[in-house]
Amino acid sequence: MTLRYPLAPKQTGNQLAMTDVSADLVFRRGKEVGKAVYQNRPLSKAGISERLFAFLFSGLVYPQIWEDPDVDMEAMQLGQGHRVVTIASGGCNILAYLTRSPARVDAVDLNAAHIALNRMKLEAVRHLPSQGDLFRFFGAADTSHNSQAYDRFIAPHLDPVSRHYWERRNWRGRRRIAVFDSNFYQTGLLGLFIAMGHRTAKFFGVDPAGIMQARNIGEQRRFFNEELAPVFDKPLLKWATSRKASLFGLGIPPAQYDSLITSGDGTMASVLKARLEKLACDFPLQNNYFAWQAFARRYPEPGEAALPAYLEKRNYDTIRGNIDRVAIHHANLIEFLAGKDAGSVDRFVLLDAQDWMTDDQLNALWSEITRTASTGARVIFRTAAEPSLLPGRVSTSLLDQWDYQDEASREFSARDRSAIYGGFHLHVKRAA
Repeated sequence: MTLRYPLAPKQTGNQLAMTDVSADLVFRRGKEVGKAVYQNRPLSKAGISERLFAFLFSGLVYPQIWEDPDVDMEAMQLGQGHRVVTIASGGCNILAYLTRSPARVDAVDLNAAHIALNRMKLEAVRHLPSQGDLFRFFGAADTSHNSQAYDRFIAPHLDPVSRHYWERRNWRGRRRIAVFDSNFYQTGLLGLFIAMGHRTAKFFGVDPAGIMQARNIGEQRRFFNEELAPVFDKPLLKWATSRKASLFGLGIPPAQYDSLITSGDGTMASVLKARLEKLACDFPLQNNYFAWQAFARRYPEPGEAALPAYLEKRNYDTIRGNIDRVAIHHANLIEFLAGKDAGSVDRFVLLDAQDWMTDDQLNALWSEITRTASTGARVIFRTAAEPSLLPGRVSTSLLDQWDYQDEASREFSARDRSAIYGGFHLHVKRAA
């Protein structure tokens, strides 16, 4: 049966006055991202590359997060009463954290599109009628009535800025929210990057979706070795991936590209091959929804394989009951922490943001983290390359206040199902 939603009585469509639209969304989308990315003169080759990345990154990049929230929660030892500050990204992590009932989650992001996505996710959890509706909206592909569900249940509760984002029309007159009527996860820079990867593989006669026929890890590895691995030896692919702009779709800025390339034999093709091998071969497909998105271009159906925590039926009541503990902030992380009281944060989730930063920015960030951290606080982050980027760049007077969990970091890195990062890192605040 096809479900249809009537329009809410107060629904006003796309009639928003420009006075309702924040200047942060209209004029500053690229400006704030640029502050985090720019490290070179505007007209230099590196500076032009940075500005192209900032322009692309000002729109939707991650329709879903590509850091494993299950690993995050275990590394953080996340539990009741904890106060969390995290980078928002696609928001799957934030909702997953609510399964552990922390006291508060502050999610911060510079990207206005990610802010709009996160705020819509919160209202969807609050106001869609059931868990099945939530799964259809964020988990199922080709559900043609999702935009009607948005109009009826979500839009009346959204802030004006986020509502403007989702209801803005393109040159064909289609509202942006209509992407949820087909397959939202094939949109954004990441979705387009994965699509390009599929087209490239098919150009060389390989269909990546074929791995989904594998019945065990042995068959997964055989498919990778025989079908996918040889593609990375093609001269054309090696040439294309040697350009920094080729990885902008993964949200990798020029500075992070330089770090990432140190992980292999000096070519980006070898690095990408190793990361894809982990994604394809290290985890059973039935346990890895990241592999489903990469190879099948969708999430599993309920009961077919593991789903993101916020889409699992068993977590629905807990997440909905805790949804008011989340606050979304369109802000710079360092400036946000500067407004926090000393000792007021128990857990910090930095994703891979530090790979973008200069030494001055890293020291400013860790100064605020150290000031706001409670005793025993935990910081987790990921890096493109395997080793931590902090030693030699962040003041020893700051790092000496933290214990780096070397063995645990290596273990969590190996267990990260998203498989795209070289290193996972855990620091614990020492007692004063």
